[in-house]
Amino acid sequence: MFDPYAFGAGALSFILAFVAAGGFTLIFKAIYRAITPHDEGALIRAGNAAAAVALAGAVIGYVIPLASALAHTSSLPEFVAWAALAGVIQIAAFWGVRRIALPDLSARIERGEMSAAVYLVTISLAVGILNAACMTA
Repeated sequence: MFDPYAFGAGALSFILAFVAAGGFTLIFKAIYRAITPHDEGALIRAGNAAAAVALAGAVIGYVIPLASALAHTSSLPEFVAWAALAGVIQIAAFWGVRRIALPDLSARIERGEMSAAVYLVTISLAVGILNAACMTA
């Protein structure tokens, strides 16, 4: 039987979690774009698919552990801590790729090289999946 009071309480929790996760995603995206040497927004507006793919990978790589944090935390402060850690780890992954594997990553993305973007997406998603899995322990 449908319980409108239970639904109302659950819906309120859903809305709070969804708004918090959406807000953290937007904050992550803004910080990520600020720390990358290339301007994703301008590149994407100019039709650079490599920039769009690379940014999409970073956002998805962040959202995967964010979803895990939502599923495994019971309070907003705990969720905030996991969301912040997930962002730091995803940004560290970008810097690791840029410093170790592909020092010319930003220039290659600016030139629209999909191979560099796909490599970065692969690392971003792998880090996000591992990050999410570690949050379940």
